[in-house]
Amino acid sequence: MGEYDVMTTALAVACTAVLGLTAALVRTRRRWRTAIGERGWLLERERESATEAAVAAERDRIARELHDIVSHNVSLMVVQASAAREVLGTMPDEAATALRAVEDAGRGAMTDLRHLLGLLAPAQDGTDTGPAPDADRASTPLAPQPGLDRLGPLVDRISFAGLPVEVRVSGDPRPLPQGIDVTAYRIIQEALTNALRHGDGGKAEVSVRYADHALRVEIVDTGPSVFTGSGPAAPRPAADGTGRGLLGLRERVAVYGGDLDARRRLGGGFRVRARIPLDRP
Repeated sequence: MGEYDVMTTALAVACTAVLGLTAALVRTRRRWRTAIGERGWLLERERESATEAAVAAERDRIARELHDIVSHNVSLMVVQASAAREVLGTMPDEAATALRAVEDAGRGAMTDLRHLLGLLAPAQDGTDTGPAPDADRASTPLAPQPGLDRLGPLVDRISFAGLPVEVRVSGDPRPLPQGIDVTAYRIIQEALTNALRHGDGGKAEVSVRYADHALRVEIVDTGPSVFTGSGPAAPRPAADGTGRGLLGLRERVAVYGGDLDARRRLGGGFRVRARIPLDRP
């Protein structure tokens, strides 16, 4: 084989190698583009799923807040209106006091709802756009979520409505994370509201314990024994605490790694007990 043939063969081999590398490069680039496209699609799907989950969580939160606001205030209004009706002809002063309590509960519900709606659809300048119940409340700024610092007014409202409440606080009270603070308040509010709605002139006890690593809350109310079957016609929550309000509270507590137990007491009444960890990362 001559020198010319050797050079021709080498050139052919080089051209073949270049063509092979070019083809491999094209295939690699095509696969890279396909992978990038698939990754972008997956990222878009993940963003959509995250958005849907956030929307669902926000709807659940709003539903729980609306339940807490409406259930508590409407229950107070019904109890006070019933009391006013019973004494309207014989004790007009007491009836007027009960009707003022109905008015206050209604105004409180309107204010809470206005604040909640204001958070859902605030004005461009960040102010509350919801309708104010009166001129004095029109300039009221958005109030923070209630916490255990509002326990006193809550107990006063429940007691005034006809359910005596005793509060016991143990441990070393200290500032709590906002979510836990709101959750503890809502647990007590729901339990006392149920006791007021379904009670028969008994009383309730609220215990708040600040432990080293957890917050413990317990609400116990008196009522008819499960053995007698006596008591008011209005049904109490299910024995295992499966009412809508209690289910919402159980979900609230679960968010912070805690647990909630709600059940009838054999000796009568109902008990709600919750434990919320304070040192969860």
